[in-house]
Amino acid sequence: MSSKYVPASGLGRLVNDLEETAIAVILGAMTLITFVNVVLRYIFSTGLIWGLEAVTFLFAWLVLFGVSYAVKVTAHLGVDAVTNLLPSATRRKIAVAAGVICLAYAALLMKGAWDYWANFANLPQTTGRWFPTGFEEMKLTSYRGWYEVVDIRFPEWLRFIEPIMNEGEHYEKLPRFIPYFILPFGMALLLFRFVQAFMAILRGESDSLIVSHEAEDAVEDVRHLNAED
Repeated sequence: MSSKYVPASGLGRLVNDLEETAIAVILGAMTLITFVNVVLRYIFSTGLIWGLEAVTFLFAWLVLFGVSYAVKVTAHLGVDAVTNLLPSATRRKIAVAAGVICLAYAALLMKGAWDYWANFANLPQTTGRWFPTGFEEMKLTSYRGWYEVVDIRFPEWLRFIEPIMNEGEHYEKLPRFIPYFILPFGMALLLFRFVQAFMAILRGESDSLIVSHEAEDAVEDVRHLNAED
């Protein structure tokens, strides 16, 4: 599916390449781990102990990358049966209002994602009930970088983070702040994509955040198939 918002800046192109590469790598890794686990289980009566947990984390990463990427490639569904009946000027005002709501929603998600991830990353949570107004003062009880996952073993090449995140203590399993990092990062990408979409509305390049018409596309595909027959 083609993109609705063509990246004109270096940052936009960088985010595009990051999302597309990450999604491809994650899909490949999930497929490979699942395939190897099936072969090991049904042929050799063994398996990768960490396989299920790894695929679960990878799937979470895939979903959160996909949320922002779907905004970029106009894959989110929407209903515009009512707005299409309105005059162009009114439709644009509604689109601007919808854009503001989406930006506020993404900002709320990002604050919540940061505050949750910060618990595991030895970082302060934000202050403010709805939107961040600053950062809380860190306390000794706020350091939870020692929390580990259940099955995935800690890779040896990451030992350098132990003095930083775990006071020099030895990690046996992967610390949770690493797989959980996708929470604030994914919400930051979503906010970035909504900013792009909102700016397109303000510039007059788009008059709606409704970006996909799955039912109509399906009907059109069937019509083409029948015409070929």
